[in-house]
Formats: sequence, C-alpha cells, structure tokens
Amino acid sequence: MTEKTIRLLQLYPRDMNIYGDWGNTLTLKRRLEWHGYQVELLEHNPGDQFPPDVDLIVGGGGQDSGQDVIQADLLNQGPKLLALAKSGVPMLMICGMYQLFGKFFRTREGHTINGIGLFDIETYGGSERMIGNIVTKSNLFGDIIGYENHSGRTMLGKAAQPFGTVYRGAGNNGKDATEGAVCHNVIGTYLHGSLLPKNPAVADWLIEKATTRKFGEFTATVVDDRFASEARRIAASRPR
Repeated sequence: MTEKTIRLLQLYPRDMNIYGDWGNTLTLKRRLEWHGYQVELLEHNPGDQFPPDVDLIVGGGGQDSGQDVIQADLLNQGPKLLALAKSGVPMLMICGMYQLFGKFFRTREGHTINGIGLFDIETYGGSERMIGNIVTKSNLFGDIIGYENHSGRTMLGKAAQPFGTVYRGAGNNGKDATEGAVCHNVIGTYLHGSLLPKNPAVADWLIEKATTRKFGEFTATVVDDRFASEARRIAASRPR
C-alpha cells in the first residue's frame, strides 16, 4: 500500500446489505481508484474489533431483524463512530443504518431499537411501505436520483438538516417533503438503487472529504460518467 491509500469500511455487510447497497461500496472503491488512490476495503460485523484509522464509512439497509442483530454492537461502537463523525470522517448511511444513526426506530408493534443519536431524527414504523423511484433536489448536488423502499416514517428534529427536498416520491415520511439528513460529513438517506452509481457527484463529494482530510488535498481525474448520466435520465423518467 502507498501513502495514497484510503481505508474504506463497510458496516455490518452480513446483516445490513440489501436492495443493492453493496453497490455504494463498490462505486466508492472504483472511483477512488480512477482518481488515483489505492483502496483498502474493510468490514465490521458484530463482535469484530473495530478497525483503526478508517477514512470513509458506508452502511446499508436491512430488515428489522437485522437491526436487532446489530443493535448491541452498534451502541457499543457508537462513541467511536460519533467521534469519527465529529473529526470529519465522511460516511454514507442508507435506510436501516440511517435510522440507527438517529435516536431510535420504533417498529409498528412498539418494539424500540435504539440508535447512536448522530442525527436528530426519530423513526416510527408505518402500516404501508413507501416504494418507488424518487427524485430529490439538493443545493449541493442538484437532482439526486434513487429508489426508496421503507415503511419507517422518519421525523426530523430541530437540529436536523435534510439531505434533500422531495421533488417526486415520499422521502422521510411522505408529509414534509424532506429526504434524509446530513450532519458533519455524514449523509443519511432512504435512497437505494444503489445510490452512488447514479449519483457520482455524491460519491466524489464523499471521496473529496476523505482524501482532503487524510492528505490535505483531493487530486481529481476526469471520469467518463456517460453511463451514469444515462442511468439518471432513465430512472428519472420511469413511473413512480
């Protein structure tokens, strides 16, 4: 490994990795390599020793049962993750992991799964799933294209900043036109698809934060994103 190595960590891939969320990790790895960096790909599952000197962290979605499986370990690792977030480590948390980076997820049956409280959000299980193609708008990234599939209704607290504003779709709760949340350099969102292949601007933002934090600069390479652009166009045109 050279001095230009980024340590990329996927949280709980055994239990929180559905709806194509592995594609986010793969996209970050490939784009880092295209930009001239080497990648050390790591994973953390319940009971593992948390790897040191992590530069970029990704977490995926999972069923309620998966969230139960990882809850104790996540709460144990919570102080470390909060410290990493405050130090500027970029992270992308999708769906179930987004919920558990908030205060809690309360299932429809009333079972509470506690989170680490990075995001000022609370999530409540609903009776109907919010499913379909979704387009949100962000001041930082423009249009964000994805696919949502969740029954949780996430409510943002006063300290929460949304990831985007819903243009087409349900978003956090189907009522307030917010989608996801952002805190420090951490993005939480319900957008599957997976998210990053269709949103290279978000991927490169995470990469820039990671490389700048570690090396003091980000040396970008021009990447041919025509396939990503075509995927965005098609996804945005598909019915909800």
